[in-house]
Amino acid sequence: MVKIVFSDIDGTFLTPESKVSPVTAEAVKKLLAKDIPLVLVSARMPEAIYPLTEAIGITIPIISYSGALALTAEGEELGSVTMDGADTARLLDVLASEYQEAVVNYYAGHHWYVKDVANERVQTEVRITSAQPQAADFHERLEAGEVPHKILLMAEPELCERAEAELSARFPMFHVVRSAAFLLEIMDASVSKASGIAVMLEHFGLTPEEALSFGDNYNDTEMLELTGRSVAMGNAPEAIKKLATDVTAANAEDGLAKFLEREILQENSDG
Repeated sequence: MVKIVFSDIDGTFLTPESKVSPVTAEAVKKLLAKDIPLVLVSARMPEAIYPLTEAIGITIPIISYSGALALTAEGEELGSVTMDGADTARLLDVLASEYQEAVVNYYAGHHWYVKDVANERVQTEVRITSAQPQAADFHERLEAGEVPHKILLMAEPELCERAEAELSARFPMFHVVRSAAFLLEIMDASVSKASGIAVMLEHFGLTPEEALSFGDNYNDTEMLELTGRSVAMGNAPEAIKKLATDVTAANAEDGLAKFLEREILQENSDG
């Protein structure tokens, strides 16, 4: 029986308009009422996740930065993995000289730093997540000891795809993965959504076999492979659908809520 549920956010938990549908909100409340924890797992920073839970009226644990930061429902830190400072400095130099078309974002704990707050891609992220960036010099943040949990590149899909291959080869100490066609996430190599989930499972005293996960993209791969049951959204690439144990409807059709109602809430009621 499923005893805990993990869900990706963008493309999974949210509608294509980046909203929580009333149907999903209702299913989540039913799940929590049955004492089955829900943990949101995302590349987002904490401040880009909390507006969603507040809108539903729930307080739950979260896994941020694709697994690099795990927090309890009360906001207490369960696990935190930051990038190496020297390697990050070298990465920033490479990005500045060889990937000038990309918009670089520097995430450390509860802070989001950018070079230009007014940049169009940055402002698009603000509209989607409600998080607020701060203008800063990245090397100065490093020298001040504020090492990042994540570096995010915003760029055209072709550049993201090329950068993923090139940076993965040049920086094996980092985990480099696309979370969307135009977003490239860079974290410590030990970090994945699965590593964050492992921390959370230990906190709850549960095993991967007792967990269910929902995802829609390539950065959900390790998470979907870890949990006993895994669900790919109908809007996921075929490769993601093939590795999941189940496939549900797309996020535009309340796929997460439909699966919970049919497979978990009904099963739990019958049991």
